[in-house]
Amino acid sequence: MVEYIPLLMFVAVFLALLAGYAVAPTLGGVALLFAFIGGIADIFDLNSLGFLPGRLYGIMTNQTLIAVPLFVMMGITLERTNIAETLLESMARLMGRMPGGLGIAVITVGMLMAASTGIVGATVVTMGLLALPSLLRHGYEPSFASGTIAATGTLGQIIPPSIALVLLGDVLSNAYQQAQMSQGLFAPKTVSVGDLFAGALIPGFILVLLYATYLLSRAFYQPTSAPVPPRETESGPPLAVALTKGLVPPLVLIVAVLGSILLGYATPTEAAAVGAMGALLLAILYRSLNRKTLQEIMQATVLTTSMVFFILIGASIFSLVFRGYGGDDLVAALFASMPGGQWTALGIVMLVIFLLGFILDFIEITYVVVPIVGPVLLSMGIAPIWLGILIAVNLQTSFLTPPFGFALFYLRGVAPDTIATSHIYRGVVPFIGLQLLLLALLVAVPGLTTWLPNQL
Repeated sequence: MVEYIPLLMFVAVFLALLAGYAVAPTLGGVALLFAFIGGIADIFDLNSLGFLPGRLYGIMTNQTLIAVPLFVMMGITLERTNIAETLLESMARLMGRMPGGLGIAVITVGMLMAASTGIVGATVVTMGLLALPSLLRHGYEPSFASGTIAATGTLGQIIPPSIALVLLGDVLSNAYQQAQMSQGLFAPKTVSVGDLFAGALIPGFILVLLYATYLLSRAFYQPTSAPVPPRETESGPPLAVALTKGLVPPLVLIVAVLGSILLGYATPTEAAAVGAMGALLLAILYRSLNRKTLQEIMQATVLTTSMVFFILIGASIFSLVFRGYGGDDLVAALFASMPGGQWTALGIVMLVIFLLGFILDFIEITYVVVPIVGPVLLSMGIAPIWLGILIAVNLQTSFLTPPFGFALFYLRGVAPDTIATSHIYRGVVPFIGLQLLLLALLVAVPGLTTWLPNQL
């Protein structure tokens, strides 16, 4: 019975979360409760908790994680100023006269916003407030419009530089080293956040192309679902000037941040610092940065960063106690006993992560589940970058799937009353199919994720 205590820890955590308790204190509190009970029953060595200060210090001094508040600040700055609005207006003027053009503009802006914020909720809310009223005003079907917004918002999971990929890259790097050391390789290879960024580029662009293809096909075969808006007398600067002002600066910023990482000119942390400063300079250029806005940006950055690191601390306590009870050995034994080897193990892990995406955010899944199953899967011969991108796309699909997907709740919170929840659910179904198609492509052709990192 003692060997199954790690599984009981998971059950206790999920019951507490379903009861409405916050994630971070639940992870840490449940772990400490099991540790103290185990210590009293003489089945857990309380001395292992002595490693906790070192673990927490390691989190706070992790050079990779320093990129988190900087990328958060970059995204929030672009979100809270009128940069996204200006960008959307420019793209709408460029593409608005073609069938489905407004939808393509939304996908393009959503892709750029996803690359800058990397947070699903921020992108869905921003695009929901900016783009959804415009799509409805120009005659787009409510389900089609809401589905496009929700699906575009989830691109923040897969398009770099994303906070999800930064955290996932850090965890996979540690898991890969553990897997190699367990096999007797004491000079292990490493996998970096930059490698994960490179591995996500091609799948991310494929998904955007799939979205755009579906949208244009729908507009062509069902013109009433995405009508061409009537020609209006244009006001404001010429289109070339509007594009130069609205599209070029944020595009240059994102390319500079991502390119410097991929080409090895800067670490993710250094590039994130450049991105944060660049976003502030853009806000000044757009004349949308004042003292109140700057204060809101700083407060939101601190709140988001504190939430992330609080969860990391709770997850670190949980994983320490989980390993103290022999949870790693239990998971390895369960996977080893499964017929089908690594493919069965991978399929079960993907299914569990997909279901957990209904009740946990990517941060909790990344720092609770991946450190436990990652070393076992990687020791079975699975490529770390391929595994990381599969997890990211899987979570992206989970966040979009009714009835519990996070993206659906975010959009429901900002959508007008004319949009029913059923509209949102129906609208996302085709996009879920496209994401599952991408997942199947990645499974069938792993080179889609590994080719670019190998070239770089």
